[in-house]
Amino acid sequence: MNNMSAFNRSLMLGFDELEKMLNQVAKSSESFPPYNIEQLDENTLLISLAVAGYTEDDLEVALEDTQLIIKGRHENAAPRQFLHKGIAERSFIKSFVLADGMKITSVSLEYGLLNIRLNRPLKKVKRTTLKITTAHNMPRTIEHEDKK
Repeated sequence: MNNMSAFNRSLMLGFDELEKMLNQVAKSSESFPPYNIEQLDENTLLISLAVAGYTEDDLEVALEDTQLIIKGRHENAAPRQFLHKGIAERSFIKSFVLADGMKITSVSLEYGLLNIRLNRPLKKVKRTTLKITTAHNMPRTIEHEDKK
């Protein structure tokens, strides 16, 4: 709860879990592997991670509650001698927090990109009208104390 000011906390009641998720995402914001998030239409997003050199057996995509977790492990069977090594071949964990109702519709590996397509639910507005009571129709208990 360090990131939100006292003013913001007073306006965002009951969002403690959201703040924990935001802090967790901030901690896991390592830049490897690079990724894009593209909005395909009003309700569809596409996350693309650059995972050149990884096979589908090297990658794991999981959904834990509202957290999308992508893990990659790169194991080379035989040692190789590089004259120049510029392509990263390391293990990684990348996570994204999804809003309630987000659905993963497909996961594919094409041309070195891991593509994860998500659909956002249509937002339904909930409206409840609350009854307003006034002082003259509220039950009141008045205690009277005699002062002598």
